[in-house]
Amino acid sequence: MNNTITIENLKVFAYHGVYPEETATGQDFYLTLKLYFDTSVAGMSDNLKDAIDYGDVCHFVTRCMLEKTFHLIEAAGEYVLHRLMLKYDKLDRVDLTLSKPHAPVELPLENIRLDLSRSWHKVYLSIGSNLGNRREYMDQAIAKLKSLEQYRIIRTSSYITTPPYGYTEQADFLNGAIYLKTLDSPHELLNTLHRLEQEAGRTREIHWGPRTLDLDIIFYDDLCLTDDDLVIPHPDMEHRDFVLRPLKEIAPNLLHPILGKRIKDMEI
Repeated sequence: MNNTITIENLKVFAYHGVYPEETATGQDFYLTLKLYFDTSVAGMSDNLKDAIDYGDVCHFVTRCMLEKTFHLIEAAGEYVLHRLMLKYDKLDRVDLTLSKPHAPVELPLENIRLDLSRSWHKVYLSIGSNLGNRREYMDQAIAKLKSLEQYRIIRTSSYITTPPYGYTEQADFLNGAIYLKTLDSPHELLNTLHRLEQEAGRTREIHWGPRTLDLDIIFYDDLCLTDDDLVIPHPDMEHRDFVLRPLKEIAPNLLHPILGKRIKDMEI
């Protein structure tokens, strides 16, 4: 289980605000940060290299608050969180409170406060192709994911050849699975995957039809989500051999949050 270090009310004089006088003259902001990470190694070694240097964090956050000017504290807070998560590899999550006690609202108040949180999320994807150079399309997609700063690819499966699913009058597919960590929300991730598919020339003319690249979110942490655009876990994945076989290779003990079964125990 992760422990936390809390930095309370770090004071930064910065220039964020909607009104011109705020960006011209500046004002005091206060930041409280709760840093989630495994403190046990540092607790045993008593060595700073095994910890997160909270003094360094304070200086880094101050620089982040000063290097850009934002109209909204929401944007300033998101920027600080994003930079923090990318800089400190040991961090699993950060909770941020950003306070603006001198906000120009012309009414008596003590504070305006924003509360935000960012964390790394564990994601499992299915990847496939059955048009053109299938392996090249899939390799390029993985390489593009690796190049994006908000993604960390942890493990990929080998590729397998499988018959088409649903619409069977088409060529066999090459399929695989990807385990990654991301700072993106589910819908941010979905937008990225759709963009990669479009860059590979995918068209959606036939349901379950031929495609140059297919990227699907199978699991996102233990999230269960259903809306007009996205369903997680991916529906009917337990009946799809081209999903299960690559997943069994990289995550046999992964537990389905709805079915309560491990991947290795699911059979077609």
